[in-house]
Amino acid sequence: MEQIDRTRELETRKISQLLWMYALPSIVSHIIASIYNIVDRVFLGQYVGALAIAGLAITMPIMNIIHAFGSLVGAGSAARMSIILGKKDYKWAEDILGNSLLLTFFFGFLFVTGGYLFMDRILTAFGASGDTIAYAREYMDIVLPGMFMTTLSFNLTGLMRATGYPKKSMWIMAGGAIVNIFLDALFIYVLDWGIAGAAWATTISMTGTGILAVIHFLQKSSFIRFRRHAWKPKLYIFRNILLIGMSPFLMNLAASAVVALLNNQLIRYGGDLAVGAYGLVNTFCSLSVMLMLGLCQGMQPIAGYNYGAGHPLRLKEVYTLTMKINILIGAVGALLALILPHAMLRLFTKEEELIQIGIPAMRFIMVMFPLVGFTITNSNFFQSIDKPWIAIVTSLSRQVLFLAPMIYLIPPIFVNAGGQGLTGVWASMTISDVLGAVLAFLLMLTQRYVFNTVEQPKPRKHLIKAKGPKTN
Repeated sequence: MEQIDRTRELETRKISQLLWMYALPSIVSHIIASIYNIVDRVFLGQYVGALAIAGLAITMPIMNIIHAFGSLVGAGSAARMSIILGKKDYKWAEDILGNSLLLTFFFGFLFVTGGYLFMDRILTAFGASGDTIAYAREYMDIVLPGMFMTTLSFNLTGLMRATGYPKKSMWIMAGGAIVNIFLDALFIYVLDWGIAGAAWATTISMTGTGILAVIHFLQKSSFIRFRRHAWKPKLYIFRNILLIGMSPFLMNLAASAVVALLNNQLIRYGGDLAVGAYGLVNTFCSLSVMLMLGLCQGMQPIAGYNYGAGHPLRLKEVYTLTMKINILIGAVGALLALILPHAMLRLFTKEEELIQIGIPAMRFIMVMFPLVGFTITNSNFFQSIDKPWIAIVTSLSRQVLFLAPMIYLIPPIFVNAGGQGLTGVWASMTISDVLGAVLAFLLMLTQRYVFNTVEQPKPRKHLIKAKGPKTN
């Protein structure tokens, strides 16, 4: 019963304290998640070479697709879990836990099987050239089975935060990151395994975190845990999870598709080194985004719980505070990119040509990151309070509505004006950030009523059973 009291403080404790308590472990977890890729790039850049970095960059959108399926289940489960805990229905929460694991196994089987069957076609579609495909294939052959454990660990650690264990979730992820750093040094630097060493380090460390997360939900000390009744497939829970999780899923899927288009444009205007430079710059972008998403994940259980419990003023307070901090994070990232791009890129590579390509890329891509913070906060907030379609449109606006066409429209304009097409590719990202933020603001205005009234949504078949689940 101790853990039930801990979740109930989501509607009583001061919002700023709650956001700090939940967001800090989540931010650390996201930074740790980004460390997996950052450490791989550092060791590959320093001890293997630029083509290895480019090969790794080719695999990133593929792994993002796999993460997309993980977020479809993980984010949807965590958001729904928070809302149901706000309604004090613990049996329903356990059903969500069990059914989310069933979905994770189903999607895991699909992406591992499909990945091996169509490996070369997929890598080529995402921009692999004759020089980089060998690196990319070697990495994916090893890391693909481990990606199932990656999605499992992210799913379950998200549910740990939703059920009141944010610090434990953080320590599990931290342990995996420490193991990954140690194994990268051992496999790449000491044993000279090259990109295969990076793949084995990631696979082994993420398998460990997945196992620890499963153990947590098997322990009797966890009040929301795996029980026999939770393993029965329930279609209404599947629909709950998938509907709410559709926003991050489509965002990750769209990002991967756009990166495939982007890599092809980068090769067209700048060659393999442009792809490698973007991979390095995207590492810093991902770090800023991870901080924002970590804060949003700290917001998610607070917003979802108070939405389910019917506290609109607390809902508004956590939204406003999260928004301010995320805009500040974006501003700091933009400032560093404008002032210290060379020093930041030098951390990952000694090749000056790669750095010189990356400097303008970093400035163009990150200059509007305060607006990215605004957009990300809106998307995650509406996902947290069961407004999936607002979240979907907000999250997809930058990637699909704006960036995809811009990377084809803007570069020719620069070329015709006597400039470089590669600069046009970088500028298209800046323009897309501005347009995406404008659309997010307009959508937010249509939903202001959730802060002023306690909304009682009409029952829908895909949200509740005919008689509703019984509490313990």
